[in-house]
Amino acid sequence: MAAKAAEGVSNLKLDDGTSKPTNGTLKNGDKATPEGEHEDSDDDADENDGAPEATAEGAAKKKKKRKPRKKKKAGASASSGPKVQTSPPRVPIHELFPADTYPEGEICEYRNENAYRTTNEEKRHLDRMNNDFLRDYRRGAEAHRQVRQWAQKWIKPGMSLTEIAEGIEDSVRALTGHQGLEEGDAIKGGMGFPTGLSINHCAAHYTPNAGNKMVLQQEDVMKVDFGVHINGRIVDSAFTLTFDPVYDNLVNACKDATNAGIREAGIDVRMSDIGAAIQEVMESYECEIKGTTYPVKCIRNLNGHSIGHYSIHGGKTVPIVKGGDQTKMEEGETFAIETFGSTGKGYVRDDVRFAFSSLRSSHSSPTPVPTSQHVLTTSQMETSHYAKRDDAPKVALRVSSAKTLLNSITKNFGTLPWCRRYLDRLGHDKYLLGLNNLVSAGIVEAYPPLCDIKGSYTAQSEHTFVLRPTVKEVISRGDDY
Repeated sequence: MAAKAAEGVSNLKLDDGTSKPTNGTLKNGDKATPEGEHEDSDDDADENDGAPEATAEGAAKKKKKRKPRKKKKAGASASSGPKVQTSPPRVPIHELFPADTYPEGEICEYRNENAYRTTNEEKRHLDRMNNDFLRDYRRGAEAHRQVRQWAQKWIKPGMSLTEIAEGIEDSVRALTGHQGLEEGDAIKGGMGFPTGLSINHCAAHYTPNAGNKMVLQQEDVMKVDFGVHINGRIVDSAFTLTFDPVYDNLVNACKDATNAGIREAGIDVRMSDIGAAIQEVMESYECEIKGTTYPVKCIRNLNGHSIGHYSIHGGKTVPIVKGGDQTKMEEGETFAIETFGSTGKGYVRDDVRFAFSSLRSSHSSPTPVPTSQHVLTTSQMETSHYAKRDDAPKVALRVSSAKTLLNSITKNFGTLPWCRRYLDRLGHDKYLLGLNNLVSAGIVEAYPPLCDIKGSYTAQSEHTFVLRPTVKEVISRGDDY
């Protein structure tokens, strides 16, 4: 370095003794020193004044080094990259898939006499015409998958059922992009039906109402059943959550039975054949609990069902036991295969005392009734699920609160199922008299909790599939189940 500096000094050409360096660039933070205050030696001055080219090159290099833009660009590119889902889920599905193309479900080719459909050009043309229809289903299915996979990790013993239900529903609304607080918004997308959290001997149609204090226990068997819809295309899927491996056989019986039903299902397949296939698999299992071995039974009066546009029960039922139903599945239909297994009688009932006690008084506070599994009060098992009937009769309503409530139900839910927490969320209060009037008039259908005998355990597994012209697509299938 010293040799290069000396060479630079020997080649230097000065104008006069008062001239300044041609390159007057100062380092960041350096201040210019007045001429009268220079106390450096002549050699130092020569050295400073004598390398304008080297200084220029050095300044250029320093400018390049000082550029922090590369880091900013790197940060910008990272932020503009693909979005990832948060925990809890809050990023809308359409932002994760900006091209509006969503993952397909499980594709199952038709068999036997329907095998030609996979390659038939006419059927493929019909299939292509269903793009919008399938896009809505797949978007809803992806929202369901992401919410339930988060929920399976998040739900723990000690949580209240209200916390669990609201956690799932808030996530669904965020992912579909429809909070449902503005009039008509919930009809565009969001919850396809309320989150069912049915525990132990209660098999279906239970979600907490406001004020419910029920807490999930370590030994509980909880069915988590919720729906997601986009433009009325409802994805219906359910799983059973347990924290004790003694219930594994009960849970696996339902999973395998549901998969057997899906394999059997197809265009022109009779419902009775599907029911027989489900029952054969379900009842091949047994479950040992506290030293007692129980055969797993199908809950024979619960069924799968077809799904219509804005209608969770589309008109056809899919039995889970063998029988004589000769109804066939048809091209273009959507079905939910759901199976229920039980260690009890394999038959559920609704308790009218539980179902309608709250409708008699808006402030009823019954005394807790101890059971062998939970302290279940009458108010905790009261009816929570409702839906406006699509064939509702036109009757004169004499109760003014019933008229107001019906108007709100029609504008916010249409024929989609809802629960009392949803009315609370919209700001309704003191509505139970009007609700009772709508139920009595046959305009609104009430769905009370469905239970097997106390002391028994029930499990559930469910998937939704579409019978496309070319293939069967299980749209709710995921890596979890």
